[in-house]
Amino acid sequence: MPKKFAIVVGQFHKAHGEAMVDEAQKAATEFGLEVAEIVWVHGSLEKPLALKRLLVRDDIDGAIALGIIEKGETSHGLVMGHAVTSAIIALEIDLMKPIGVGILGPDIQPSQIPARVRPYAREAVVALSMMLGGKDLR
Repeated sequence: MPKKFAIVVGQFHKAHGEAMVDEAQKAATEFGLEVAEIVWVHGSLEKPLALKRLLVRDDIDGAIALGIIEKGETSHGLVMGHAVTSAIIALEIDLMKPIGVGILGPDIQPSQIPARVRPYAREAVVALSMMLGGKDLR
């Protein structure tokens, strides 16, 4: 029976998020994983709570977080990036379930986003697969 995971993705950059989800689903098939649920949230600050709601379920073995924290005019993105990453790591340790992270940034420039969207999503699935005991097929 394949391991089941959830995808949590921010809709603030909707078109890029859709491409990330598409790539994650392709990688999941390649790695023998099953996407059990996809949850769209507004942005990165909402991801930890959405992840926890999913990871407490018995039918979810892990999750991935996808999205973008773009460079802005202030340090808000840096603060947000640190807070979100810290919360995701705490969830993994607390719930003992892996989370692959495919969040671009913080401080990514708009011109840097397109080339990284699919690779980051794929690597989040690679990381998850490895933490679930799967193979690294790269």
